[in-house]
Amino acid sequence: MNNTELQRIKQRYNIVGNCNALNRALDVSLQVAPTDLSVLIVGESGVGKEIIPRVIHDNSPRKREKYFAINCGSIPEGTIDSELFGHEKGSFTGAIGESDGYFGTANKGTIFLDEVGELPLATQAKLLRVLETGEYIRVGGQEVRKTDVRIVAATNVNMRKAVSEGKFREDLFYRLNTIPVQMPPLRDRGEDILLLFRLFAMQMAEKYRLPKITLTDDAKQIMLHYKWPGNVRQLKNITEQMSVLSEQREITADMLTDFIPRDPDSTQLAIIEKGGKHSYESERDILYQILYELRGNVSDLRRDLNTVRKQLEETRALNGARGFEPLPEKHHDAIPVPAKHAVAETPASDNLIEFAEAEEISEPEVLNLSDVGRQMVEKALERNNGNRKKAAQELGISDRTLYRRIKQYGLDSK
Repeated sequence: MNNTELQRIKQRYNIVGNCNALNRALDVSLQVAPTDLSVLIVGESGVGKEIIPRVIHDNSPRKREKYFAINCGSIPEGTIDSELFGHEKGSFTGAIGESDGYFGTANKGTIFLDEVGELPLATQAKLLRVLETGEYIRVGGQEVRKTDVRIVAATNVNMRKAVSEGKFREDLFYRLNTIPVQMPPLRDRGEDILLLFRLFAMQMAEKYRLPKITLTDDAKQIMLHYKWPGNVRQLKNITEQMSVLSEQREITADMLTDFIPRDPDSTQLAIIEKGGKHSYESERDILYQILYELRGNVSDLRRDLNTVRKQLEETRALNGARGFEPLPEKHHDAIPVPAKHAVAETPASDNLIEFAEAEEISEPEVLNLSDVGRQMVEKALERNNGNRKKAAQELGISDRTLYRRIKQYGLDSK
């Protein structure tokens, strides 16, 4: 394709850029347009894959027929067959009439299947039949229908990997991939990044009557070395943000880092600081942090147990029962946390075992229901209609202790 034809196409579809990979994709698109061969456009999300099928359709013999762009990933799996191939009246709940589907409506035209890698396997089999024979059957129907449709597909999925994992049919992949078109990521397009920035900045200035933003030389270098994980879509969004939010219209390198990271190897917009308040140098430090938190929980539990015991002692005193000694408080505030590089001096396992033994809590035998008596247990069960959990709460004991006393008094046989 000569340069004049290439520039005409770029101007018609508002395509900005001069990199060889982009020119190659446009060249292949124009060469395949007069044919009916299937085309598979491959590229990362946000690189502008949707332009290629439009170029192919508008420069093909089908240009006066219908063109449909369908996002396969946005259609629910339960309705995608109906959307693509149509359905008969009453074939499913809500099918109040007949539908031709996209393949019936777009006869003689072009269908662009975006995110084709998201198609369910059952739908893939039906699509393969359309590609090979032009035949399909409506959902709920039996009549074989014919359609003459040019299919252009696009995906940001690694199709060969999807085939190897059984997520995409191998025969359909090769049928779609008759003519592959590779759209380059923005990070590989060099000076096109600055050309696109100027375009988006100019569009914002004209649309919202704002002074046009520009870049300093240092800022341009950051733009050129950033990896642009979101590609052209991300560049447009960032340009729009700077056009609206920046008070100064000349964007410096320091100002630019408010919108993209300074690290040229980063592919994330957020900068994560190394180290920090809640970071840990090793798993051993994490274990000690957990133990500190556990110590606080155990202390709270011990206080709650003493409160319950005091209440139970008052109840026993009213009934003439013997009291009990309160649970002594134990303090473990001084848990040794080893300093860095001192692991060999104080083995973690010894400290952890010592801590676990010190904080071990077993149910005290001082909660002896022999003093409360069989009669109190019976009355508590009667008042709570046999509900053991409620009876145990009334007596101030655990469910397990009540269960043992019921077995001891033979009340479970009643």
